[in-house]
Amino acid sequence: MLDSGKRRNVAILGSTGSVGRSTLDVIKCLGEPFSVWAISAHQQIELFEEQIFKHQPQHAALTGISKDPSATSSGNRSKTQRHYGSDSLVELVSSPEVDIVVAAIVGSAGLVSALEAVRHGKTLALANKEALVVAGPIMMDLAKTSGATFLPIDSEHSAIFQAMRSGRSVQEVKRVILTASGGSLRDWPREKLAEATVEDALAHPTWSMGRKITVDSATMMNKALEVIEAKWLFGLDPSKISVVVHPQSIIHSMVEFVDGSVIAQLSPPDMRLPIQYALTFPDRLPGPAKTIDWTQSFAMDWTPIDLERYPALQLGFEVAAAGGTSGSVLNGANEAAVELFLTHRIAFTDIAKLAKKVLDYHDFDPSPTLKHLIDMDQWARKELNRIAGC
Repeated sequence: MLDSGKRRNVAILGSTGSVGRSTLDVIKCLGEPFSVWAISAHQQIELFEEQIFKHQPQHAALTGISKDPSATSSGNRSKTQRHYGSDSLVELVSSPEVDIVVAAIVGSAGLVSALEAVRHGKTLALANKEALVVAGPIMMDLAKTSGATFLPIDSEHSAIFQAMRSGRSVQEVKRVILTASGGSLRDWPREKLAEATVEDALAHPTWSMGRKITVDSATMMNKALEVIEAKWLFGLDPSKISVVVHPQSIIHSMVEFVDGSVIAQLSPPDMRLPIQYALTFPDRLPGPAKTIDWTQSFAMDWTPIDLERYPALQLGFEVAAAGGTSGSVLNGANEAAVELFLTHRIAFTDIAKLAKKVLDYHDFDPSPTLKHLIDMDQWARKELNRIAGC
């Protein structure tokens, strides 16, 4: 059971995002022995200041601006030590005082700090898909030498992680089935998708997420990234990974074993549950997450994926099989394409089309260094903007 006498210092990278806010909520509910040791944000200064005042972390890093006392005047009432710039995250996660790093920075911006946490043997509660998508083999190799532990926060990967504990080894797994909500446009006719506006794409029917992740859900690129992430997290061949659309978002994913048994993890859509499981693993404790009301009737259904409707997902399977530089290129191209869509410069259906063009065009390297991966990420962004004429 959880040792209440052993303090667990948590560093939350990306505390103002949806995962970061939920993590703070979980820690507040759990109380001792968990402590908010450090938080970081990029630009949401007002919310960040509120979090510092409320949670009184020992350290707080603002990565998006240079030091500006006038922007942080409310924080002067606290004893929190301030840090500025993205480099400060490396210093924070490498501190011997940190036990758990919650990697919740969206996109490839979270890669370096996640790698540093692994390098120093931390428990990495991973919400940032892109870290493994871009540098999966490097991160896994680092973990072998440092003793770092990966605990997934994505609801789908947390579900797989929990279900896999019903078996003895990955050799007993026939396949894993990732569930997908289908996103905000799941009921639109395919021929109308090109007409979808930014507002249409951001109107997710189930989850409250950031803008980029919500668009990824609509294109199913988020599921493409999750396929790649699952390969590295669980040591799975991509042929053993399937995806189904499950609109209710009650079944968060399933594992089918070789004997035909299927183990699923079910709960209402609430990110606080997988976050708490990552923090308290291997224990389970009462927490703030919603629970299923078994006195009420409800139905659950799922449908196979139409890859013609969701071409982004097909790219995920291709990248998972190829490895090398392909993950970095796909991720960089997608982030650039989503930004163009959110600023009304390309159509919704152009996101996957442009990402595929960049992926197909790039000079593939099966065994890249970290520097090469970072360079290819930057190249992919520039190349996508060039192809899009922006």
